[in-house]
Amino acid sequence: MKIALIGDVHANLPALEAVLDHAHAQKVDALWNVGDWVGYNAFPNAVIDRLRAEGAVGIAGNYDLKVLAFKKKCQKWQHSKHPQKYLAFGWAYRQLKKKNRRYLRSLPLEITLNFEKTSVLLTHGSPASNQEGLTPATPIARLQALAAMTSAQIIVCGHSHRPFARQVDGRTWFINTGSVGRPDDGDPRAAYAILTLRKNLVQVRHFRLAYNVDRAAAEIRRAGLPPEFELMLRRGCNLDQIYAESGQLGFG
Repeated sequence: MKIALIGDVHANLPALEAVLDHAHAQKVDALWNVGDWVGYNAFPNAVIDRLRAEGAVGIAGNYDLKVLAFKKKCQKWQHSKHPQKYLAFGWAYRQLKKKNRRYLRSLPLEITLNFEKTSVLLTHGSPASNQEGLTPATPIARLQALAAMTSAQIIVCGHSHRPFARQVDGRTWFINTGSVGRPDDGDPRAAYAILTLRKNLVQVRHFRLAYNVDRAAAEIRRAGLPPEFELMLRRGCNLDQIYAESGQLGFG
């Protein structure tokens, strides 16, 4: 069983296409997505449509939930979110077709999948919170505490946009897919992983792939999204980093 693990596509169709082409060339058997389908980039509907056509098993990420909540919370967020973040939530909500809003709402926050005697938990952040970002630097004690919250032998997550694979106490694997569509570790290439499961064997390989950033950036400009969103793609950094460099506050 060979599974492509993806996450944090964030509406970046050119990056997703590069990942899918590579994954198919590796002859994967399945595609599992740990959420944040939309946000920041300009292809929200195309990304959802493509992943559904691929038969991807997926969950909702925290950003997806915020976009879906925009209509109810827009007045409150207008005063509590940074203007560019507020704009991004609203733009994604308005662009999404009704069928795709319904689809995102139908997704679970977590899902457990089984392969023979191996149990795999897909969660966006961690078993404790979909907004907890696990990274290569997460203390082992924290991973041990999170492992105790589930009986799964493998925990696949995203959210932090930092790819890694770590085993805890010789029992529980934590795998972060990295971000397909909005890397922020200084490497702008799309990130994903392939998990191979055989009897008594767990193998993880992470990949970084170049893609057509110019196409993604051009669509950001055409959509009238903030130029900082293009800068994130080209630099492989997050919005708060850009705010910090410019002296802005990235609240919300």
